[in-house]
Amino acid sequence: MAAAAAATIGMMDGAYFVGRGEILSWINATLQLSLGKVEEAASGAVQCQLMDMVHPGVVPMHKVNFDAKTEYDMIQNYKILQDVFNKLRLSKNIEVTKLVKGRPLDNLEFMQWLKRYCDSVNGGIMNENYNPVERRSKGCKERSLKGSNKSSKSLQANRLSSANSADGGLCIGKVCNAIAEEHYREQIQQLSEKIADLKISVDSAEKERDFYFSKLRDIEILCQRPELEHLPMSKAIKKILYAADARDSPLPEANEIITRSPGMFSDEA
Repeated sequence: MAAAAAATIGMMDGAYFVGRGEILSWINATLQLSLGKVEEAASGAVQCQLMDMVHPGVVPMHKVNFDAKTEYDMIQNYKILQDVFNKLRLSKNIEVTKLVKGRPLDNLEFMQWLKRYCDSVNGGIMNENYNPVERRSKGCKERSLKGSNKSSKSLQANRLSSANSADGGLCIGKVCNAIAEEHYREQIQQLSEKIADLKISVDSAEKERDFYFSKLRDIEILCQRPELEHLPMSKAIKKILYAADARDSPLPEANEIITRSPGMFSDEA
């Protein structure tokens, strides 16, 4: 159901004609926030909570960081959002590298899509029992609690290490192994997260490349139509498309083809 709803939202959907003001009012009213600009939602936390609202229990809200300020922390939120999309089998491309930069247009377009998606789930009827403030607070408390537990473990490990040093640098084998194992686990986790971030960036770049390639292919096919291929404009466009050397711009030659023609729409070269 979710995947079907997302698949019907094309680039010419009315969702992409919804203004900033309406999008902001919807976000603030739905989640009881006070955002002044759409790009203030660039951290990905707002998007995660909107998905939590329409799909209760799917988003691990205790992992969502509403205080994310750095690109690294923001990317962690989008990783959570991507996991949710994967669970729901949503094929929507999340252009993380653009969104975390806080670009107004990119964030507006993503929020326009998300509003259209949320409205399509359950006919746009929101769960009256959903308390956005309470959900955020609960998630932050759980996040803080886990952070405190991690800090306590780290402090305990440091104390054990200090105690062993005080005893002449000797430590019991099991304690040393446990500390080393914990340290390596954390390193592995950090490296795994970096790899996941890079994969998201690569996937985003490949999808963007394919998108623009398909546009160029459509232009090429259009210029090859019998009634158009002999027109000066078509020849100029193909001159640009088929240029082999990126160092020398084919634009001057393309301009010359058009300029020396009797008319732009003449069949003569």
